[in-house]
Amino acid sequence: MSEAFLSVEGVTKRFRSAGGEVIALEDVSIRVDHGECHAIIGESGSGKSTLGGLILGLFEPTSGSVRFKGEILGAPRRPLRLKRAIQLIQQNPLSALNPRRTVGQSIRLAFDVHAIGEKAQRGKRVAELLGEVGLPADYALRSPHGLSGGERQRVAIARALACEPELIVLDEPTSALDVLVQARVLQLLMRIRHQHRLTYAFITHDLAVVRGIADRVSVFEKGRLVESGLADAIFATPQSDYTRRLLAAVPVVSDEEARFRDRFRAAEVDAEEAED
Repeated sequence: MSEAFLSVEGVTKRFRSAGGEVIALEDVSIRVDHGECHAIIGESGSGKSTLGGLILGLFEPTSGSVRFKGEILGAPRRPLRLKRAIQLIQQNPLSALNPRRTVGQSIRLAFDVHAIGEKAQRGKRVAELLGEVGLPADYALRSPHGLSGGERQRVAIARALACEPELIVLDEPTSALDVLVQARVLQLLMRIRHQHRLTYAFITHDLAVVRGIADRVSVFEKGRLVESGLADAIFATPQSDYTRRLLAAVPVVSDEEARFRDRFRAAEVDAEEAED
């Protein structure tokens, strides 16, 4: 088997608290291949966000390792090239964006920190990225407080793209949005994934969100990996009782929702055929 793009190998993570030691993850191993959308699913306290933090270098595993293209991902003094390669899109874009900076300044900061492109061209590149996420160029002059939730999340996506990343960790990126805006942002994320040949680690508690977009799914319960495999197989024939309970809690898919899901899949096929 070829080397994994991202691998989590026998990872255990313990935290100390006033009440004693807390095991957030216990002996977890998963593999994320290049170009896939790998959904990391679980309820609150399942350990999914702890796994995201380990991938991003917010803390070290107690035991085991996390590797990116074969290189161990340490923390907290991670090389700048790895910080650039692995980006985060958070649940709440308002808290992620500095209110003292304009939208354009927030996006441009990535160019300045990582010395991307010529300085004279960075303003033009900001406008191009805004266009790529469906926002007018003059939004560069706006404050994050003057934007809607969906617009802020589009800015957060543009900021992540400014780093020209290879892997994006999406931590509940649509849970703060209403259903219509959520669908549009998901559609944007899938288009960008194919256009830029990105890999996604998509963290969420909501199986309905990733039903039509994930290639593989890993399900977590109380710090343990209970099931992992191809998304279609897990949705069709889940092997664990916990996964079956999660699926039972997903709202019934209407005909309209099914058509919307199928449009995602058709768009992915079109993108793959265009690449060929």
